[in-house]
Amino acid sequence: MKVGLIVGKAVGNSVQRHRASRRIRAVMAQEVHRLEPGTLIVVRALAGSDTSPALAEDLRASIRVAVSRRLTATGDSGSRTS
Repeated sequence: MKVGLIVGKAVGNSVQRHRASRRIRAVMAQEVHRLEPGTLIVVRALAGSDTSPALAEDLRASIRVAVSRRLTATGDSGSRTS
């Protein structure tokens, strides 16, 4: 599983961009267990990401949506049998 991070100048100056990056990485580190091996995700930070109080919940909600869409698209019920 790989996670890419895009934090452009629209987020703010260098300090703000690094703050946003750290916040996103922290949330992704907690949520990475939800993703299947081989999953590729790109997170693009928007302006205000460095101070947004809803950043963590927004990322978690996006991961839930992505996982559920993948399960729906593949017809996988989420249970595994060997």
